[in-house]
Amino acid sequence: MITTLQSRPVLVTGATGYIGGRLIPRLLSRGYRVRCLAREPRKISGRPWATDPNVELLRCDVADREALTAAMDGCGAAYYLVHSMMAAGATYRQRDRDLARCFAEAAEAAGLERIIYLGGLGELGDQLSEHLVSRREVETVLAAGAVPVTVFRAAMIIGSGSASFEILRYLVERLPVMITPRWVATECQPIAVRNVLYYLIACLDEPATVGKTLDIGGPEIMPYRRILQTMAEALGLRKRLIIPVPVLTPRLSSLWIHLVTPISRRIARPLAEGLRNRVVCRNDEASRQMPQRLLTVREAIDAALGKLRSYGVETSWSDAGTLPGDPDWAGGTVFIDRRILPVAATANAAFRAVCRIGGGQGYYAADWLWQVRGWLDRLVGGPGLRRGRREPEAVGYGEALDFWRVTGIEPDRRLELRAEMKLPGKASLTFEVEPDPQDVGRCTIIQTARFEPKGLFGLAYWYAVLPLHSIVFSGMLEGIRRAAETGRSRESAHERPP
Repeated sequence: MITTLQSRPVLVTGATGYIGGRLIPRLLSRGYRVRCLAREPRKISGRPWATDPNVELLRCDVADREALTAAMDGCGAAYYLVHSMMAAGATYRQRDRDLARCFAEAAEAAGLERIIYLGGLGELGDQLSEHLVSRREVETVLAAGAVPVTVFRAAMIIGSGSASFEILRYLVERLPVMITPRWVATECQPIAVRNVLYYLIACLDEPATVGKTLDIGGPEIMPYRRILQTMAEALGLRKRLIIPVPVLTPRLSSLWIHLVTPISRRIARPLAEGLRNRVVCRNDEASRQMPQRLLTVREAIDAALGKLRSYGVETSWSDAGTLPGDPDWAGGTVFIDRRILPVAATANAAFRAVCRIGGGQGYYAADWLWQVRGWLDRLVGGPGLRRGRREPEAVGYGEALDFWRVTGIEPDRRLELRAEMKLPGKASLTFEVEPDPQDVGRCTIIQTARFEPKGLFGLAYWYAVLPLHSIVFSGMLEGIRRAAETGRSRESAHERPP
């Protein structure tokens, strides 16, 4: 039997994000038609589900009310999974309110039946963190519209690639002794990402959830201290020595998280502030209306670690990073380091070798220099190398790759990376593969590094690193050639980041 909602497309915003990217294939498996909105559809065009006949990919900015209303036309329900914390920085609260208001007005104009929103769990009161206050403000703005809203409030979501999970894993792996804020004694009710996804979909078939606010959490309530120790057990590590102190502020905590984990301080600070709030479900209404087996904290951690070990991470917290427009290389000083190398391999083999750079594979040469550059970047507030990559072989448009972002990809022909490390200027690294017209078993790789300096410091930076280029870039290109010709990636001695 096809329900009314199943006969009409379901709209998903935040399709490039952590939850949205996992929600879509599960909606498809349940028989729903899905309309995905993204400012840049190319970021998701390479996903396995993107070519499903029941998927529509639309270019749309949630801030554009007219375009949003048109995109909603004919849809029955819409998932609002938008969060501007990464893009808007300190002004994210106002930005989130504006986007939610625009969405509610567009939903009313388009005649939507309902909106589903995933927010944050936390006790009400003056002590609520700014991050959780923002989540509540979005709830209020959405609910003020004419379209009924189903709100799910979740605490820590445990899943491979989630920001909370990565913070936990890296802290436990790298710090046998932890000096922590007092919030390690705060109670939390974590939930596995698969349980969150089940609730988000099951509510479509449950009329009683319309217009409701539902707290969702796993079966256990425990302090963060115990969650850290559970992670240590799952990793096969000794029990961690945790020493809480009263002097660590959210700002200091976020800086420490930034240095030790892959999470940037821009994201770490609101997360650290939110940890001071007790986040426990007030009732079990959600589990009674939509029963499922809820994973324990250990089961959720084991499942996430299993995905990491099998390279089965569907989405990552870094996937939703902003993609600035292509830089204007004309009209200013631009330094170019271009290297060309013939390869005795097919264009496909060469391109696959190119796409393996970064993460645990490394950069084929002088990996210690890349690691030093990554640590220096972390010290000054950049992402460093710890974002790693989602898969060891394939990359997609818009994905993070260490401190790079994939801003262009043409299979077997071209890969463009935009630098997101802290730099006194703009930088990119492009690989082009040109097949030999006379011999399909041969090709040429053109590797181009571009740097547009900003001010005198930018000029000084370029000339300071210029002597290293012959080591780093020549070695990398030669390593790519060897990998392409042998058809094998180099075995990495160090751990592959997620």
